[in-house]
Amino acid sequence: MALAEAKQWLDSSLATVAARYDVPGMAVGVLVGDSVVESAAGVLSLNTGVEATPESVFQVGSITKIWTSTLVMQLVDEGLLSLDEPVRSALPSFAVVSESASASVTPRQLLDHTSGFEGDIFTETNKGTDAVELFVDKVLPDVPQLFPAGSMFSYNNAGYSVLGRIVEVLRDKPYTQALRDHLIVPLGLEHIATLPEEALLFRAAVGHFKPEPTAKLTAAPVWNLPYTTAPAGSMLAMSPRSLLTFAQLHLRGGVAASGARVLSEASVLAMQEVQLQIPNTAPSQGQGLGWRITELPGGRVVHHDGNTIGQSAFLRLVPSANAAVCVLTNTDVAALIFHEVAGRLLEEVAGVSLPALDAPPSAPVAVEPRRYVGRYEARVASYEVGATDDGTLWFSQRPCGEFAALFTGEPEQYRLATADGVRFVTVEPVEGQHQSIAFSGDDDAGRATFLHTGRAVARVS
Repeated sequence: MALAEAKQWLDSSLATVAARYDVPGMAVGVLVGDSVVESAAGVLSLNTGVEATPESVFQVGSITKIWTSTLVMQLVDEGLLSLDEPVRSALPSFAVVSESASASVTPRQLLDHTSGFEGDIFTETNKGTDAVELFVDKVLPDVPQLFPAGSMFSYNNAGYSVLGRIVEVLRDKPYTQALRDHLIVPLGLEHIATLPEEALLFRAAVGHFKPEPTAKLTAAPVWNLPYTTAPAGSMLAMSPRSLLTFAQLHLRGGVAASGARVLSEASVLAMQEVQLQIPNTAPSQGQGLGWRITELPGGRVVHHDGNTIGQSAFLRLVPSANAAVCVLTNTDVAALIFHEVAGRLLEEVAGVSLPALDAPPSAPVAVEPRRYVGRYEARVASYEVGATDDGTLWFSQRPCGEFAALFTGEPEQYRLATADGVRFVTVEPVEGQHQSIAFSGDDDAGRATFLHTGRAVARVS
């Protein structure tokens, strides 16, 4: 599929596909070489009915982490930061509950999510330019260490706020200004917003979600997550073209389309180098310095996704084909439509087939429930794992903390099946797709100490 054909298919089919998946609005972009095509469908808000266009800005959520990683690697390029020296070398105030961890955690461990402290901390400090500073200085010192730094993967939003604070200190400017000065302006990006008040200057998407599984899709009551997590992905919004222009930087070895060098080729390669494998994914995904990496028969795919309150974003790069695809939506459940739309586009423009979505194993094995049954808790969610009389495991999830008020009703129970006793997949779909979780560790009684949902969630009973 040439780009012109991709554009034709998107313009003729995207609205139909969005309606089939109950997605209010979306925008899609495809990059091959130096050329981009984009298309949009649906509305930006069910409340207003404003039409989505290719220039509309959608929140990209945790794809922001790649922007933060890029800012960090620029500091490395300039000799201002070492990835393997303690964070305190650049940020003396850094502290969590564990003093030994506070003194030893490195920027590399923040980048690859192995720092080990609780990661989903969404405490708001204020809405000013010192929000990230206050978060690091006032909130993080009370955050517990879950496991020794460097010993295990656990997705960590708070760690990226620390990286954002390092950028602020070494650049002597707020994080959002660093984004503008060192990425947005050098890349010549036009349809992009680093703050809610900037998003108002564009046609901005509003998030949508279901307060409970049987409810109708509704506009989210707030637009953004706390300012404190801006470096992790709480509010950066942009059009597909702006996101693909950023992706192009990483496909061109750190050189912008203008010819200006924004990042060294060595840093581009380092970001895409696998640091470790992520435990609950299939096929196995590698974690780089920000990026995730999946080796597929058609080539290596470098990628990241993002979710905020009612918005989901997906970015896939295929370096061997000098191609990228992004899908931006204003719903919190969009993996199925991403898989259909991006799967078709990547196959045609880059020769890569996306891996199949998670599904229960065809030959599940019986397990001893005692190792898994219990309650596991993180700051923002509580998980219950139980067993039926015949030994079938099930799990349920209940939002906690800042997210508890957004969801009503009792959590549903989902049966779990496994082929290896480590990685489990829900038998019933969770919000339209099967969810995978994993278990690791052993306590003195032979029970798993962590449940992995991408995050390591500690057993509490």
